[in-house]
Amino acid sequence: MDRRKFIKSAGLAIPIASNLPMSSLVHSEPNIHKFSSEAKDVTLQDEKADYTIHIGTGLVEVGTQHIISTTTYNGEFPGPLLRFKEGQKAIVDIYNDTDTPEQLHWHGQFLPTDVDGAAEEGTPYIPAHGMRREVFVPKPAGFRFYHTHLVAGANLNVGQYSGQVGPVYIEPKNEPGNYDREAFIILKEFEPYFMRGGDMAMDFLTGESIPNLAAIQEKAEKESPIKTKGYEVGYNIFTINGHQLGHGEPIRVKEGERVLFHILNGSATEIRSLALPGHSFKVVALDGNPVPNPRQVPVLWLGTAERISAIVEMRNPGIWVMGDLSDDDRSNGMGIVIEYANHTGKPQWKTPAPFKWDYTIFGNDRGIVSPPDEVINLLFAKQNAAENGFNRWTINGVAFNMMDMSPTFHLQQGKRYRLHMRNASDDIHPMHLHRHSFEITRIGGKSTTGIIKDVVMLGGFQEMHLDFTADNPGLTLMHCHMQLHMDFGFMCLFNYK
Repeated sequence: MDRRKFIKSAGLAIPIASNLPMSSLVHSEPNIHKFSSEAKDVTLQDEKADYTIHIGTGLVEVGTQHIISTTTYNGEFPGPLLRFKEGQKAIVDIYNDTDTPEQLHWHGQFLPTDVDGAAEEGTPYIPAHGMRREVFVPKPAGFRFYHTHLVAGANLNVGQYSGQVGPVYIEPKNEPGNYDREAFIILKEFEPYFMRGGDMAMDFLTGESIPNLAAIQEKAEKESPIKTKGYEVGYNIFTINGHQLGHGEPIRVKEGERVLFHILNGSATEIRSLALPGHSFKVVALDGNPVPNPRQVPVLWLGTAERISAIVEMRNPGIWVMGDLSDDDRSNGMGIVIEYANHTGKPQWKTPAPFKWDYTIFGNDRGIVSPPDEVINLLFAKQNAAENGFNRWTINGVAFNMMDMSPTFHLQQGKRYRLHMRNASDDIHPMHLHRHSFEITRIGGKSTTGIIKDVVMLGGFQEMHLDFTADNPGLTLMHCHMQLHMDFGFMCLFNYK
């Protein structure tokens, strides 16, 4: 029984009003925000913007006679694809047409703190009914994305529960071009609701549970005065590119084509899988970064905010469903039709054989792991229903304080750090580091090198090593990318000058 099915059957929906007012986090800022690093801080108000983004309420037709209202970019979901040139200055004008101050986070890019798009780092808010111009040099090359970065708390209408997700592709200076065409795939759920449910481990990741980590949660649950589980989030609608399965246009292909799929899990809280019967995925990049060992796999697994770029050779003509392994989620929309030219009929689905997701198969198993200058030990733990019925999350025993937002770790520029993460909970945590990429050096009990990412899933009661170099000074946020976790303590700040 998977976690989503368990939650759906666990209890009644619980409507709750937000208890985390945004006004307490807002600072007065001018309507025009200017930044230029390599452009020598020249004021660029008169130059034409490369892109203009409007944040506002939009209608998304997810299915036949099923239209939902949510906050979107430019009135559509997904937001527009933004294509930049690696190393070439970009100008983006962002208009906030809502009544609430907003943030736009440039996920996966190496940007300064005032442009990155996180209040915890000091990025100014985009004022309600105001705008900001951002000037930056996009990097690194590859598949990135942009999304809101607000504290949602108990308000399921804001933050990543909304439709504020859009893809970014930063074109490399030298494009290999070993495919025929690209297709961008955005996985996303809508109509979220709270339920009183339980946490059940998902067993698709390789690696064994570590007994002493499991013992920490068991001890905490025995000693806790609150014996009930915290709230979880379920969804009524599942979409790919804003449409439920069978609604909207299929992806039309020709036999023999090599299609490069850029796939993003744009969910607020859900881990997603993706399969295409009769075909396999050749994974060539993770989170936009080329992998040292491209491999064919039958199924893709993506934590929240993870991206996979994979080439599929179209050599099995027919009409197919590319979709999630969960029958419930796929039947509620998490799929898209792949239609070969000159073929008609009902789209076919066939469940692939079981497959364990193992990041290390894409790395160098014989590579030499460079020793870090310093190791930072991080223990993640859960306090059931400890905050108004929500689980509270701690790092080294401390929940992040949104009113204080003090840095926990002080680094030195130029040093290589190893984040030794230990998960003393049965949840899977997609861990994200802002403004940097990291190298996975150990995960699931295996050492590896060469896998560069900005989000990676840490399995329940497991540990991993992530190495990064402190080469982008300023406040740097690290957090679990599950909105429900980051809102209730699962964050910390690094700082260096």
